[in-house]
Amino acid sequence: MKFKLTLLFIFTSATVFAQDSVFARKMVDTLTSPYFWGRGYTNDGVHKAAVFLTAQFKAYGVQPMDGKNYLQNFSYPVNTFPGKMKVTINGAELRPGKDYIVSPDSKGVTGSGKLVQSDSSHFIDQQNRVVLSLEDKLTWSVEGKALDYTVIQMDKKALKGVPATIDIAIENKLIPDFKTANICGIVKGTSKPDSVIVITAHYDHLGGMGSNTYFPGANDNASGVTQLLSLAKYYAAHPQPFSMAFICFSGEEAGLLGSKYFTENPLIPLKNIRFLINLDLNGTGIDGITVVNATVYPQEFAMLQKKNSEGNYLVKVNPRGKAANSDHYLFTEKGVPAFFIYTMGGIKAYHDVFDISATLPLTKYADLFKLIVKFNSGLMHQQ
Repeated sequence: MKFKLTLLFIFTSATVFAQDSVFARKMVDTLTSPYFWGRGYTNDGVHKAAVFLTAQFKAYGVQPMDGKNYLQNFSYPVNTFPGKMKVTINGAELRPGKDYIVSPDSKGVTGSGKLVQSDSSHFIDQQNRVVLSLEDKLTWSVEGKALDYTVIQMDKKALKGVPATIDIAIENKLIPDFKTANICGIVKGTSKPDSVIVITAHYDHLGGMGSNTYFPGANDNASGVTQLLSLAKYYAAHPQPFSMAFICFSGEEAGLLGSKYFTENPLIPLKNIRFLINLDLNGTGIDGITVVNATVYPQEFAMLQKKNSEGNYLVKVNPRGKAANSDHYLFTEKGVPAFFIYTMGGIKAYHDVFDISATLPLTKYADLFKLIVKFNSGLMHQQ
């Protein structure tokens, strides 16, 4: 109850100006809290996040995109790790997330065995079908299948001596139809409601590995969701000639599955989308931003650069070509013009337990907000 009251205070006391950095910090703190457990597949993380974000849309006055329900439900298979998570090498217990991660397509296993060196970085426990892989950096992901063996990726810096023995207890659960939803809202245009500008960001992250370790996902992508919410709040209070639509995608980390589902089952005609801006990794910005599809849509990119120069918002707006690296991609494959904007500089944490709110600078949060608003205005006045 205390947590719920804190959330109520945060989002009823936010200033009218949704781009306020105080709003941003509180929102990122909230989305990365243990309550949402990495917005993933255990402890109802992604489902709690969906309920929370739906409530934000409703509170701002953003309407359901289909006129009835904010949620666009879909499902997909995912391999999860809900319980036991213990690995001991040479008698020393390792810390999950920091000293090791489990390859996301691994099966669960319990046992003890001897490790035999295969090459300079791989050791094998043949009896328990376990592979120990020594890594320079631990980066986790999501898989929709479970293999018939287990891979433990261990940080080389945690290694003491040559790995010789392993004690392991890991629980996995393959969910063939994990149920989740995109969250879809819209603010109707005042004069051209059939022309739509869409803002997107994925709200899912990696969730938890075991019962005590989760991946907060501050930069990826609590930052992008927070920017989307700021824009949703602003446009709900300031309706535009065009309709402004907002989609929080699920399933991005599992392979752009939420945006795939939406483009195959659109709630608004894709041909009505004047432009789409996808926001992912928006928590830094000291070195500017990079714009994917800049070379694909040179006219819009030139306008974005012009707006940035006029407002002196960001030190640099870097162009990049086409890339299938976030939710914009499947829209452009359907003929929808789109940019994917991510910030540059600052922290290097990515898909690890160190992507936390406390070290996310949000350096250029307000300036990026202003640039996007100016760019959208330019789109609506473009002939």
